[in-house]
Amino acid sequence: MEAQRNALSIILLAVILFLIQCVVAQKARLSSPIERRALLDLRASLGLRGKDWPIKSDPCSSWLGIECRNGSVSKISVSGLKRTRLGRLSPKFNVDSLVNLTRLVSFNASGFPLPGSIPDWFGNRLANLEVLDLRSCNISGSIPGTLGNLSRLTSLYLHDNNLAGLIPATLGLLRNLKFLDLSVNSLTGSIPSSFRSFGNMERLELASNYLSESIPPSLGTLRGLQVFNVSDNNLSGSIPIQFGNLSRLVKLDLSRNSLYGSLPEELKMLRSLKMMIMADNELEGHLPVDLFSSLVELQVVDLSRNKLDGALNATIWSMPKLQSLDVSSNNFTGPFPGLRSNISATTAAMFNLSNNFFYGTLNFSLGMFRFIDLSGNYFEGKVDNTKRNAIIDKNCLQALKQRTLEDCRLFYTDRGLSFDNFGAPDTTQPPPAESSSESRKRLIFILAGVVGGLGFIVLLVLILVLVLRLNKGIGNQRRNADVGPVPEGDSPQLPKDPTIAGAGDPFTYEQLLLATENFSETNLIKHGHSGDLFRGILEAGIPVVIKRVSLSSFKKESYMMELDLFRKLSHPRFVPLLGHCLEHETEKLLVYKHMPNGDLANSFYRVTNSDDDSLQSLDWITRLKVATGAAEGLFHLHHECNPSLVHRDVQASSILLDDKFEVRLGSLCEVRALEGDTHQNVLKRLLRKPQTSEPGPSGSGSSSTTCAYDVYCFGKVLLELITGNLGIGKAEDASTKEWLEQTLPCISIYEKELVTKIMDPSLIVDEDLLEEVWAMAIVARSCLNPKPSKRPSMKHILKALENPLKVVREESFSSARLRTTSSRRSWGSAFFGSWRQSSSESATIPGHQNREGFSGFRQAGRVGSHGNDGIEHSSSRKRLSNEVFPEPMEMQDMEMLDEN
Repeated sequence: MEAQRNALSIILLAVILFLIQCVVAQKARLSSPIERRALLDLRASLGLRGKDWPIKSDPCSSWLGIECRNGSVSKISVSGLKRTRLGRLSPKFNVDSLVNLTRLVSFNASGFPLPGSIPDWFGNRLANLEVLDLRSCNISGSIPGTLGNLSRLTSLYLHDNNLAGLIPATLGLLRNLKFLDLSVNSLTGSIPSSFRSFGNMERLELASNYLSESIPPSLGTLRGLQVFNVSDNNLSGSIPIQFGNLSRLVKLDLSRNSLYGSLPEELKMLRSLKMMIMADNELEGHLPVDLFSSLVELQVVDLSRNKLDGALNATIWSMPKLQSLDVSSNNFTGPFPGLRSNISATTAAMFNLSNNFFYGTLNFSLGMFRFIDLSGNYFEGKVDNTKRNAIIDKNCLQALKQRTLEDCRLFYTDRGLSFDNFGAPDTTQPPPAESSSESRKRLIFILAGVVGGLGFIVLLVLILVLVLRLNKGIGNQRRNADVGPVPEGDSPQLPKDPTIAGAGDPFTYEQLLLATENFSETNLIKHGHSGDLFRGILEAGIPVVIKRVSLSSFKKESYMMELDLFRKLSHPRFVPLLGHCLEHETEKLLVYKHMPNGDLANSFYRVTNSDDDSLQSLDWITRLKVATGAAEGLFHLHHECNPSLVHRDVQASSILLDDKFEVRLGSLCEVRALEGDTHQNVLKRLLRKPQTSEPGPSGSGSSSTTCAYDVYCFGKVLLELITGNLGIGKAEDASTKEWLEQTLPCISIYEKELVTKIMDPSLIVDEDLLEEVWAMAIVARSCLNPKPSKRPSMKHILKALENPLKVVREESFSSARLRTTSSRRSWGSAFFGSWRQSSSESATIPGHQNREGFSGFRQAGRVGSHGNDGIEHSSSRKRLSNEVFPEPMEMQDMEMLDEN
């Protein structure tokens, strides 16, 4: 009886769960045919792909970015989605079908190109809208004033577009608005005074526009405001004293404007202020005495590049949470203030007091600071800088790189002060004259150098003439197989001193010290082959990766070449360079954008359960996305740059992934121009040793500066994605070679199921996805051809990865009329033709087993006659080969078929 009751309870529980699932499924389904029609129209007008919004599936349960509530669409996000090929040809801001989604609460298109203007009806027909996110959408025109009718709107993001004109005053009607971001546009005029009605505003971002006039004092009534950023505009006037009422303010950025006047004393009330940035203005006058006395939470102070004068108030050293102070490029004067009594409050901070008029002796040790810049002042006396944590140039100290004695004496005399140089040598006196004998010796050395240089030039010209004649006699000999085509023009020579313009923003050394906690070991990512990589957080809270290049360990050319590359190269598939710091003598720093998912090697397996540390590998869709993204970056280097460039470090650790697993290629310090100079090849043939004439499997036997070398390395990355066996991409040892010899025979152009023997066991794929795995494996094996000249180009590789099913399906029938274009012939010859040329593999007869080897892809047990290409096959095998992978047809053959 008890067993029956237990069974009955289990059945009853199952029925209840089934009913709950039915109810949930019913709620999740879209019940309105009008809204379904509207979504289909939106899918067509934006050119969205069918696999993201499949027409036969329910939008609420299957479409990416769609959320429903009570049978109606409540949220739409097209951010991160891609358009079809036709959609990419003519993208427009065409979202008229949204008017039929009357219950829409959120529309997010950030990063999705929507060229055009925001329609006026947005503010009249989307009454329930709470979130409108149109960041980085390439929108133009003006901001419609009708947006002020969206009374429920809480977030409006229009950052990084091409918007122009005035900011509509009607936006002040949005009383529920909490976040308004209009930064990085071309807006003009003034900040509307109607913004005082933003009773719930927390974040107001208006930076990088062309706003003018003064800051409205009425903004001081926004008591809930936490971030106010109007940097990089043309604002004038003084800072409103009403800003002292902003008790919750965390960040205040007024930099790069035309503000003037002194700082209001009312700012001392801002107890929650953490960042005060007023750099690069025209602020004049003294600092208020009590400005910093009550700012107990203040962490970052930047008053640089203004016209502030007077003494630096000693109360600034009493701020307990101070992390960074920058008062450089002002007119501050006086001795170093009040340090001894507050020494514990300053040791953790970083100071920049450069380019002012501070003077007097330094009655403290520089070693107690984390970092301090005192350059460009008039400090005198002795100094101890053994820790190298201070910059003391251009002072009156007993050290190198100081001001002249005359300059220092004049400064102190004008202020009625005594200057004691402590017996330092007078740097204004000219050096002693040389004797006549020394002059004659120097002249002899100069003449000898000139004669030797002319002789060397003559010898070089003779060698060049000999080489040119030899090259002419050789004629049109075949080039070295692993070099590839010669690009037009000479390979560029990197300048000795690269032009920094275009290589990101300049950072100060102390900024990057602060960002990395003085390059602590806890922030160290890894020791790279061109520098050490550190995690960092900039002052604005932006995560970055900083490469520290020590000139004592790495060559100067390593960072110079990379800077020059970023200056010339701009492509979304490369890791963005945010800036650089070259001011330090022995260390050069490069600042990159932080990639949330790290590199492919570290993100391939992710922890999915914090309780048991269980790992989950990337799904197949993501792996194919990564492979395609990396191929796009290499395609740009090989085929779109002039001359062609070679990455030279293609491996999993060089493939970086952002938050959406989009690829950003890193390790660009190794990029070089493609080897291809004709005269250079002649010299190589003359000087090359016999044992190095035949390149190894990687193409590195003669040189790694070839496109074929990149292709080989990329083939190993593809195998890593297929097999899950990470680490083979950066290894060329015996174990890797043995693994390849065991793995490659399982990749056959005739047997799809063979690939399951090497496929990552954690991959879950259906029949269609298995064909994509098979197609990628075919591409990988073609990339790993032992002969570099037989490997496919990145152009064909990218085409194959973008359309993997075409590799194994598209030409699986015998209709020759579908193979009449040159592009189709190049497609077939890029992969399968090269297999036939470089291998002796043929189709498998039923009942016989393929025996494919790594070296030469040999197969035993062939029957039949020899073909023209050296392959033995029977007539039945030839027919099977053409059905699965047809070889390119000659034009006369196709003309005969057309006539028949």
